Amino acid sequence: MQKGKLQIGLVQQSVASNDKLTNWQNSAEQVRKLAEQGAQCILLQELHSTLYFCQDENVDAFDLAEPIPGPATEFFGALAEECNIVLVTSLFEKRASGLYHNTAVVFDRSKEIAGQYRKMHIPDDPGFYEKFYFTPGDLGFQPIQTSVGKLGVLVCWDQWYPEAARLMAMKGADILFYPTAIGWDKTDTEDEKSRQQGAWETIQRGHAVANSVPVVVANRVGFEPSPTDGDPGIQFWGHSFIAGPQGEILATASDEEEQNLMVELDMDRTESVKRIWPYFRDRRIDAYADITKRWAD
Repeated sequence: MQKGKLQIGLVQQSVASNDKLTNWQNSAEQVRKLAEQGAQCILLQELHSTLYFCQDENVDAFDLAEPIPGPATEFFGALAEECNIVLVTSLFEKRASGLYHNTAVVFDRSKEIAGQYRKMHIPDDPGFYEKFYFTPGDLGFQPIQTSVGKLGVLVCWDQWYPEAARLMAMKGADILFYPTAIGWDKTDTEDEKSRQQGAWETIQRGHAVANSVPVVVANRVGFEPSPTDGDPGIQFWGHSFIAGPQGEILATASDEEEQNLMVELDMDRTESVKRIWPYFRDRRIDAYADITKRWAD
C-alpha cells in the first residue's frame, strides 16, 4: 500500500421501506457529500438496499435478492466512478435459485467490481434469522486490492470472531471494514443495552489493537418494526465508528440519527505501530493447532 494520509468515510443511515431505488439514492447523496469533502474510500452499512428483512422467516423476502452483477452493482459502480472513490457496499446476493449470500462488493473508482466478500459467520437468533436466508460464504478471508490499499472486508456477525480479523490481517489487509446491522430489542433494560453496545465496540477495537490496523464500522440506525405480531422490532443503535491501529476512537456517530463520518488516517503511523508492537513476530504458530477444533477437550 502507498503510505501517507487516507481520507476515509462512512454513511450511517436509516431505512424506511424496501424501495431500493430510493434507498440507493439516499446513500448516493451522502456518498457524494463525503466525496466532495475529500473522502477517498467510503463504507456503506450492511444490506443498505432494503429493510432488515431477517426479523422473521419469510420466503417472499428472497424476492429482494439480486444477482451480482445486477442493478445494484450497476448503480454503485457508476457512483464510485462518478465520485472517483473506493466504495464498499453490502448486498443480498442471489447466486442461483435457492442459493443466496450476504455479500460485500467493492468498487475501485470504476464501474467494474474490484472484489467481493461473502459473509462467513451467519447468526440465527430471535430477530436475526439469517441462517434461513444466507448460505455461509465460500470466498474465504481474502483482502481486496484497491488503489487505497488492501481492504479486509467482513460483515456484521463476523465482527465477533478474532479469527476472521486475524486471517484478513495475516493476508495483508491494511484496514478492516465491518458493514453492520445490529440493534436492541426494545424490551431490553438500559443496563443490558449499554452492555451489548459496549461489548460490540470493544471487540472491534480489540481487532484493531491485536492486528495493528484501523477498523471502520458502519451500522444501521433507527427503528424497524417486526412483521411478526407481538414482536418488539429492532432499534438499530447506530454508533458507527472509526478506530486507529491501537484501538483509539477517531470518530463516533450518533446512536439515534443518520450521520456521515470522515477521518484522515495516517497509514505511516500504522506502520510505526506494527514495528513497536510486533504481534506477528511473536505468535506461537507451533502451539495453535487446537484453534481449528470446534472445542479443545
